[in-house]
Amino acid sequence: MRNYLSAKKGTFLLLHISLLFSSLSGVCSKMASRYTDHILSISFLFWFGLVFVIMFGYAIIWQQILKRMPLTVAYANKPVTLIWGIIWGSLIFGEKITWNMIVGAAVIFAGIYLVTSENTERGGGSSE
Repeated sequence: MRNYLSAKKGTFLLLHISLLFSSLSGVCSKMASRYTDHILSISFLFWFGLVFVIMFGYAIIWQQILKRMPLTVAYANKPVTLIWGIIWGSLIFGEKITWNMIVGAAVIFAGIYLVTSENTERGGGSSE
């Protein structure tokens, strides 16, 4: 039982690392948008190509996560990428974090908690 719980925590951690990784595609897209006047420039192609590399890696990890975690739990956690977007926007692009953003992030976390705790109470888990 203990190994099962630690494996479940490991999958959950992998899920959130992959979502963090996925959120970086938004950063790369925004960086690429700075070079749209020269669409064939090295800078544009680098940032735009990096979006594809990140999303390809994310797609592979996402499929592995879905083998080990219920689909409802995995999808309920996807909005975390919005929160990472807020963080990246502030750290990298100097965007201002507003109270509406903070309230929105709190609602996202509350929703994730409700979905994942309900799934746990029902005995939801991986199909192992």
